[in-house]
Amino acid sequence: MKATLTSVLLLLFTGAVLAQAPQADVAAQEASFYAGVLDTTSLRAAVERSTARADAHLKALLDVQGARTLDNTLVPYDRLGMELESAGRLTTIVSRLHPDERMRTTAEELAQVLAARRASLALRPDIYSSLRAIDLGSADQATRRYVTRELRDLELAGVNKPEPVRARLTQLRTELQAAQQAFNRNLLSGQRRIVASASEIDGLPADFIAAHKPDGSGAITLTTDDVDMQVVSAYARNAGLRKRHMIERLNVAAPENVKVLERILAIRHEIATLLGYPTWAEYHARPRMAGDAKTVAEFIDKVFAASTPAATREYAELLARKKQDVPDATALESWDRTYYSELVRRARYSFDSQSVRPYFSYERVRAGVMDVSSRLFGVTFRPAPSLPTWHPSVEPYEVLQGGTVIGRLYLDVHPRAQKANSGASVNSVRRGARGLQVPEAVLTASVPGGVPDDPGLMTHDQVRTLFHEFGHVIHAIVGGQGRWHGINGIDIEGDVAEAPSTMLEEWIWDAPTLATFARHYQTNQPIPADLVQQMRRAGEFGRGLDSQRQAFLSKVSLSLHDKNQGVVDSTAVVHDVSLKYNSLYPWVEGTYFQAQFTHLANSLYTSSYYTYLWSRVVAKDLFSQFDRTNLLAPPVAHRYRDAVLVPGGSKPAADLIGDFLGRPFRFDAYERWLNGEGASATN
Repeated sequence: MKATLTSVLLLLFTGAVLAQAPQADVAAQEASFYAGVLDTTSLRAAVERSTARADAHLKALLDVQGARTLDNTLVPYDRLGMELESAGRLTTIVSRLHPDERMRTTAEELAQVLAARRASLALRPDIYSSLRAIDLGSADQATRRYVTRELRDLELAGVNKPEPVRARLTQLRTELQAAQQAFNRNLLSGQRRIVASASEIDGLPADFIAAHKPDGSGAITLTTDDVDMQVVSAYARNAGLRKRHMIERLNVAAPENVKVLERILAIRHEIATLLGYPTWAEYHARPRMAGDAKTVAEFIDKVFAASTPAATREYAELLARKKQDVPDATALESWDRTYYSELVRRARYSFDSQSVRPYFSYERVRAGVMDVSSRLFGVTFRPAPSLPTWHPSVEPYEVLQGGTVIGRLYLDVHPRAQKANSGASVNSVRRGARGLQVPEAVLTASVPGGVPDDPGLMTHDQVRTLFHEFGHVIHAIVGGQGRWHGINGIDIEGDVAEAPSTMLEEWIWDAPTLATFARHYQTNQPIPADLVQQMRRAGEFGRGLDSQRQAFLSKVSLSLHDKNQGVVDSTAVVHDVSLKYNSLYPWVEGTYFQAQFTHLANSLYTSSYYTYLWSRVVAKDLFSQFDRTNLLAPPVAHRYRDAVLVPGGSKPAADLIGDFLGRPFRFDAYERWLNGEGASATN
């Protein structure tokens, strides 16, 4: 979702800068990032054009005679990074989302070449010394921060190490890129299917059943994609079906990805030790707000301890409800939690989550999140069907402010074959640079809709996901208008990058906000306020268990990377962490959930899944400044936009937060929310 710590590993892919450019370059960048890509030949040509321009900028940077200035050094360095980022992000989109296997394969090959190039450039002492020599006497704060941060990241990349070490680091980072690609490729090809009978799907929504027609023998095929998994786990009365479905999901890409992951862990460990760090977790924490692995571990434990009382109470309620169905039950299984949470909410709060789905058709939710973003942040969205895309189902938009296009957005949100259909994310495929190129973002998800006669009825949790990802979109675009490309957009410290997106989830619990777009897909009646109130009250249930689940995932992420040896048995680590941090639910023998834990193969997260918890703590504090009686009022939202989002990475995250709050962020608001004080989001 964002691009900060990845600059340590892929520095010139995500962390370079742009300031001024000749007219030819401006023309090249004004087209959309996907312009002209039609086949493997044109894909290669697009990458080659970007790398040729990068070569020219590198030459300009190194050919400087005399004093180093912003114009003769930082500008070409900035543009070098912009070109490599454009090429790299293009290959990412094609390799993950394109329907043609030849295109995906070509994109992966090109990405590996680019990875080797970036790794080599990040370790060139001549580039480092050129940046160090820039006269910053008249530079503004943002420029000073940019140069200082780039020098730090180059040092973290190993630019000061002896040549043999730099050569080994280059090789390792190229291998790491290939291994991460293999992990994602296995997920793409490893999705599974299970067959259910008509009796087993009892309890599933009528529109879901209608979309899953039985074959001639009466068998119904379900996939392990999110769009099926979320519905089955919440509504299927048949425990056997829920169990089979979950086990298949937990074994997607296993055992292949277990081996790939352990190779990734070994490579990262060697990189960290070559750079003088005892573990990858310690190395990865350095540029983040936390600063070191000890602080990360203590933070995870703090969240776990704070959530334990609520989680224990919630577990007892779920088990009591299960006993109504299974009198001799002594424990909950992993496939029970979502299902019985739904039943407890129905009984305790008279709320059935299916009752809100008719008000959340995809097209209305899409219009709603755009309208809410417009009201809060002063931007508008305009369909742009002429923009080229990689699949007909992709929905392109232009983002405008004051009638001027300031960004582009591509929605690729419906499941299809040969697309990553698990989870949701935003890829900032281009970071903006004022006067030179507008930022562009690709939002991927797996939600219903997109086919004829399917209203695309979404669960409230799917609505939450879309709002969350839109928080990243807004951050990338309104924060992408500064002078320097390399510090624009979502380029803040990694462990706080999820805070703006997490905070935008709050609006999906607000009745006046929902009334602006949540209308029944058949009657057009707005969602009743009392139904929203029931949903809010029901939403309070599960906060403790959800927080503990996040603490568990965070601890797994950290524990896989905090070992002082290169060989790691990932299954044993996950099992050991489960004994403490997931102790309420029995270990599912014979499953390998780490094989689908996509964040482990994402350079932005690796050992730092705790980012989501850290960001939620920050988000709750940020949200405390808003007037909950009128969440759509622009004044506070505009102040937040201008203080936190617009500056991008031009200031340390602590300063951005402090500028808005008037103080450092605190744990208090999160703890109050955890204990059910005040109405806000549940996840």
